[in-house]
Amino acid sequence: MVHVDLLITNANVLTLDKKSRIGGSVAVSNGIIIGIWTELEPSRASIEYSNRTQVINLKGATLLPGFIDTHNHLLMYSQFRKQANCSSPLNQNIEDIQARILSMANQTEKENWILGFGYDDTLLKEQRHPTRAELDAVVPEHPVFIRHVSAHFGVVNSAALKIAGIDETVLDPPGGHLGRDRSGRLNGILYELPAMNLVETKIPAPSLDLLVSLLSEGSKDYLEKGITTNTDAGVGLNMGIVELEAHLQAMAERKNPLRMQLMVMHNLLREGNELGKYTASELNMEIIEKSYGRARLDSAKLFQDGSIQGLTAALRHTYHCNPKVSGELIHDQKEFNEEVLDLNKRGFRITTHGNGDRAIGSILDAYEFALKKNPREDHRYRIEHLQTVTKYDLERMKKLGVAGSFFINHVYYWGDRHKKMFLGPERANVMNPLRDALQNNLLFTLHSDCPVTPISPLFSVWAAVNRITMGGEVLGAEQGIDVESALRSMTIWGAELNFDEKDTGSIEIGKKADFVILSEDPLKVDPLEIKDIPVLATIVDGQVVYQKDWSLIC
Repeated sequence: MVHVDLLITNANVLTLDKKSRIGGSVAVSNGIIIGIWTELEPSRASIEYSNRTQVINLKGATLLPGFIDTHNHLLMYSQFRKQANCSSPLNQNIEDIQARILSMANQTEKENWILGFGYDDTLLKEQRHPTRAELDAVVPEHPVFIRHVSAHFGVVNSAALKIAGIDETVLDPPGGHLGRDRSGRLNGILYELPAMNLVETKIPAPSLDLLVSLLSEGSKDYLEKGITTNTDAGVGLNMGIVELEAHLQAMAERKNPLRMQLMVMHNLLREGNELGKYTASELNMEIIEKSYGRARLDSAKLFQDGSIQGLTAALRHTYHCNPKVSGELIHDQKEFNEEVLDLNKRGFRITTHGNGDRAIGSILDAYEFALKKNPREDHRYRIEHLQTVTKYDLERMKKLGVAGSFFINHVYYWGDRHKKMFLGPERANVMNPLRDALQNNLLFTLHSDCPVTPISPLFSVWAAVNRITMGGEVLGAEQGIDVESALRSMTIWGAELNFDEKDTGSIEIGKKADFVILSEDPLKVDPLEIKDIPVLATIVDGQVVYQKDWSLIC
């Protein structure tokens, strides 16, 4: 018999294995599940345990596989926690935002940057972005950069433009543009990542030690939500290679207890850049070695459009609120095809951001091009967000072996505005068509895109099942899915998307002991209550890394 390190008893165990079996107790040794019983407590004769065995009596609480969030931005979120919170409804108008950045400026030396996050032009009283002039009016001497809630736009003041060397003669970068007022002068608004990068590259990067410390603090919030495996969906997006270094150091020093999947930005993988000569195998091996096995390469990450609420997602039909605009693709198709092919040949799994259906079609064209030129079995290429994906696109994805990760939280946070402003009722009702994806037998997951929306797998499950908007309306009820499928999309299907289904994602003998403990069974409560179920504890490798109530362990 194998000695048991951890014994979980009196539990409602939702294994989420292929047969959806329910258990009563679980035993763990050296971080691996070695026993599952239907009984609430196994007999002494079946396993070897002693007074050194840690026993957790769940007293009827529910044990699930640890949650897997396959798309968010942990490092970005960790940084935002220390910045000015410009979000709504906390801020009702631009004057509120001005007060927040002024308060931060009063506590900051004049040469240092003032950074903020989360403003949403469509929720502000003025129904527009703040401007350079409005930032100058309250903070003229500090450089200021505040980021839109979508992370696809930003606003800067004159001091920031000066530091970036941007004047009225600046040309718009490919894939983005700089806002201008009616007289043609720069108004400080930066549209899409290429325009934002003109300024962001001039912001001094925090020290590596500070970034590691921030990751340590940010990861605690994820653990509190029951997440055990997490994917940072854009390593290198804002600060380049230092972001990868920070993740690896945080993992090596055990400052971040999560298992991590890292999507590395494609520009870092281009010839002449820091990782330009790496194959996927070489980079993955380096990530594994430097993180002591705690992190792995997920994919090469690209973008092919922007956001719906910014009218920069590339749609096949024009926006409901502006019949002259349908969004733009970021990359020329021919160049996009060739970059995807290069990454394919070097062995990278490829992940691409696609909100609009035209962008999704373009991504599938590039994937099909690369796979015809250099066929690969079981590649599990990914498309992210999939807000307006159509049945035709889903069928193409299935045929090509492409998986998806849906930004389901969008239905709640922006669904009302998509229906009234951006997409109109017909397209809004079929946003995030999970039922169609399920019927297509497509591999898919749900994600929060944190910090765009708050991190919470249970909220994503709730949104997938109920499809309720912030205004209380049900948006496209026919695209809702059942609770068990939603739970699988945050557990075993996430493991499958990570090529890790043999080791994580369900409670089965031989798999890693990654669990979340919930006070209620999400399969039995009113579906409207799922998002409010308390997370009692999170366990990674058989070790309790978060616990709401210390009396849980006896």
